[in-house]
Amino acid sequence: MATALRPIGHEDRLSLVDHLDELRTRLIISGVVLAIAFAVCLWQNHELLHIINKPLQAQTKKQVAKGQGTVGEAVLAQQGVLKVAGDTRAALALLAAPGSGLSATARAQLHPLITSLGADVQKIPRKPPGDNPVTLGVGEPFTTTLTVALYFAVLVSAPLILYELYGFVLPALNTRERRLAFPLLTAIPFLFAAGALFGYFVVLPAAVRFFVNFNSGEFNVLVQASQFYKFAATVLLAMGLVFQVPVAILGATRAGLVTPAQLRRNRRYALVACAAVAAFLPGDAITLVLETVPLYLLYEVSILVASLFGPSEAASTTGAAGTSGNQTPLASEAAEPSVQQLIDHTDRDLSG
Repeated sequence: MATALRPIGHEDRLSLVDHLDELRTRLIISGVVLAIAFAVCLWQNHELLHIINKPLQAQTKKQVAKGQGTVGEAVLAQQGVLKVAGDTRAALALLAAPGSGLSATARAQLHPLITSLGADVQKIPRKPPGDNPVTLGVGEPFTTTLTVALYFAVLVSAPLILYELYGFVLPALNTRERRLAFPLLTAIPFLFAAGALFGYFVVLPAAVRFFVNFNSGEFNVLVQASQFYKFAATVLLAMGLVFQVPVAILGATRAGLVTPAQLRRNRRYALVACAAVAAFLPGDAITLVLETVPLYLLYEVSILVASLFGPSEAASTTGAAGTSGNQTPLASEAAEPSVQQLIDHTDRDLSG
């Protein structure tokens, strides 16, 4: 158990059985953490469902305000019924009032109708229908709730699971490789969380607005819960992966594949690439700009981080020049004996 809580040293020698035992222990710890996170998320499933439903509810409110789509038309009908009922009740109250011209018997008969109509109006729901996604199967509310709780549990437990993975791989790395891997692995959970938040507040609302309104006049649009949550999870996961760009660039620079100077020279290509990625995401022109700017800022942050934590460009250039300078004399020294040997050999042939 202790080996799963602290990394093994690079100099430690373990047998295959010890490595398998360590892997099993780390998997058990990761599974326990995931199970605890899942239990907590399942306990708070109402709050989690409310959070993930907010983008859909915001779009539903916009449709209701414009009277568009299935929900908007239903709300218009609901408001019409309430207005007709209110006008009818007011008209009956005027007729039942003294001095309306009706007989006392007729006015007495109107009072029960007014009371009954008021009770029926109170039963009409005021909340817009279709505010939440719909379920079609008998067990779909249960399975969908479990799925959403599992999504959030993975997100919450990801840092510790990554730590366990890092602790298992760490013994195979030397000191230099550990210095290279540690900042990368430390940044992964934070960048993933930032990407998921960006996807939730920017990308997901734009995607819901685009797909729900697309050709909505030809369809009765009802959003199914399981499909909506799967789509939302895909969007958040994709944005979390996109926000790993600084990690990938820092790893490439520290490995010597690219340099910060090369990244600076290719800024215009990076801007085009960020715009292309944002264009693949659903939304309008404003959303395209809102998605392109953070992606390009990530690229600039990657250059800054690579300049601070990557290998020194001057040192790399000096090392390369020094290596080239050292090779020239060695090559000359290696070439000189060969020429001298050739001359000696020619002299011996002539004297012979």
